[in-house]
Amino acid sequence: MPHLDQHPPGDFCWIELGTNNQPDAKRFYQTLFGWTANDIPVGPDEIYSMFQLEGRDVAAAYTLRPQQQAQGVPPHWLLYISVVNADETAGRATGLGGQVLAPPFDVFDIGRMAVLKDPTGAVFAIWQPLKHQGTGIAGANGALCWADLLTLDRGRASAFYSALFGWTISTAPNDPSGYLHIANGEQFIGGMPDIAQMQPDAPSAWLLYIATDDCDASVRKAEELGGSLCLPAMDIENVGRFAIVGDPQGANFALFQWQPQPK
Repeated sequence: MPHLDQHPPGDFCWIELGTNNQPDAKRFYQTLFGWTANDIPVGPDEIYSMFQLEGRDVAAAYTLRPQQQAQGVPPHWLLYISVVNADETAGRATGLGGQVLAPPFDVFDIGRMAVLKDPTGAVFAIWQPLKHQGTGIAGANGALCWADLLTLDRGRASAFYSALFGWTISTAPNDPSGYLHIANGEQFIGGMPDIAQMQPDAPSAWLLYIATDDCDASVRKAEELGGSLCLPAMDIENVGRFAIVGDPQGANFALFQWQPQPK
């Protein structure tokens, strides 16, 4: 399992669950993915659960704050993107048509972050690492392996993210689906499916993918643990198999099983 000691700027570097039932959410993900949890007090009656896989940080969870719940913020996964300078990136995001939901602030001495909304409405976070680089493992079952931006305005989103992070966003040759691939430098990290025909009223959002060696078995396990099936498992030709599920509190994510490549 490759370890990650740093993330290049523009890389997906962290995933964080905001939930309304932290103990139940912890049990769900620990059982589903084999994560362990290190609970860190971060304030009065506040605990930040740092999930680990093979002893490396892989994700985190916290309880949605009262003001978030009062505003109707549902349980959700938040995707973080690594940057060199959070203040500079947040400033440029507004100039590109984005919105700053939480201005840049220090997270103790481990990094600096901000929460942004792109011009199509999808929310994400940026992370300027200091002592904590983010996810410390890749290519392992139970680790983040991909992320899709679900948006009805892919042109506007592509212009925003390309300008903000330097991503290359393009279609693959001979792909009739119209799926847009996101590359950060030479590394493909995510994409944008064409959802206009499937979900004409869908709000924009980032969907993260967690790797598994058996998508169908993971779906069954998630349901047994109280999760829900949002999109049944299906194949992506010559790529793999995926499904979208919701945890017991309603936070959605995708499961992904890579197709073995011929040697």
